[in-house]
Amino acid sequence: MALNMQSAIVSYYVYQLTHDKLSLGIIGLCEVIPAIGFSLFSGHFVDQREKRTLILWCTVAYFLLSLFFVGLALPYTRLQFSVKAIVWLLYAGIFVGGALRAFFSPSSFALMGLLVPRSLYPNATTWSSTSWQAGAVFGPLAGGFLLAFSGFEWSLLTVAIVEMITLFAVLRIPKQAILNTSKEPAIKSLKEGLRFVFSTQIILAALSLDMFAVLFGGAVALLPVYADDILKVGEVGYGWLRAAPGIGTIIALFIMSLVPLHRHPGAKLAWSIVGFGLTTVVFGYCGYFGTHSLFSIGGFDVSAGFLVALIMLFAGGMFDAVSVVIRGTVLQLHTPDKMRGRVAAVNTMFISSSNELGAMESGLTARLMGTVPAVVFGGVMTLVVVAVTWFTAPALRNMKLTTDEPKEPA
Repeated sequence: MALNMQSAIVSYYVYQLTHDKLSLGIIGLCEVIPAIGFSLFSGHFVDQREKRTLILWCTVAYFLLSLFFVGLALPYTRLQFSVKAIVWLLYAGIFVGGALRAFFSPSSFALMGLLVPRSLYPNATTWSSTSWQAGAVFGPLAGGFLLAFSGFEWSLLTVAIVEMITLFAVLRIPKQAILNTSKEPAIKSLKEGLRFVFSTQIILAALSLDMFAVLFGGAVALLPVYADDILKVGEVGYGWLRAAPGIGTIIALFIMSLVPLHRHPGAKLAWSIVGFGLTTVVFGYCGYFGTHSLFSIGGFDVSAGFLVALIMLFAGGMFDAVSVVIRGTVLQLHTPDKMRGRVAAVNTMFISSSNELGAMESGLTARLMGTVPAVVFGGVMTLVVVAVTWFTAPALRNMKLTTDEPKEPA
């Protein structure tokens, strides 16, 4: 919740300072470079360390980073520094956050595998994703409302308070045993993790499809442009737009917790990404449905374009949930315990490539082609990726979510 709230607030802050669509793409680039770069070695580091302690220190670092963002939002700072300097300091903070994620994500993935029995992995992955998506909903929504009523500095201070609550939750988790105590060189360890992922077709197919689909189909990076310039709904509307995908995902995850995805998971994964691409295309044209007020809720004017945008983002979130659960379950089921950190680090590289490079792609194409053509182009490319992957990856078509023990790499 804290990280999603912070991401929404900082993105809006940067756009308010620059009014440049490319700046939203630079945000993604500032996060993806350290997330991928540090992930090359974080998996080796995580596998040889105690996971709960790593999560604790990452959370402390996130808390300090939030205080840094609060300082950049203070009126005093804006008087002392130029807009350009503040923007570059914000980029620097985002870069640090990306580096922290390279260690936080593998640690969380590995810790879950140690706490949960193998027979419960599919259902546990669903509930874990539900918890994360709850934060993805309430974070941007709370961020939007706080921006509207209290400004940037108080909104970012709230992020730091939520992270303090996180510290108490982490402290209640017992320390876990370190399963990999070998002292092999980092380069050898890295090669072993990469070799395992690229030689396990079911993992590679799931990661690749998700990476390339979201790389082209992610329109979230351009939501500040849609909120301010196309739909003209301001901070509150922006908060709802950022929250809509997460709301759809949570509902879909609750459904999947009752109706598991054991039958034909490969086909369900492919069709869910097709749906994600189609909703992205329709969302791109939401401004053409009109921005005149249809009705008001608590003084907030709701237009037809805003409703279409909300519905498409909501539906896109539901489709994305299927991909999240299947990918997470495949990783948990097919990864040996001693390699969880390294495999999760490779997964972080794939996810960072899709989300943050997708943000860069969206910002760059929006500047070159215009906002609407950029979003529509991304949705169409998502459909192309699904078609190509389906016909070239037999592992995707034959995917099964079984609980067999994963094989150690040769």
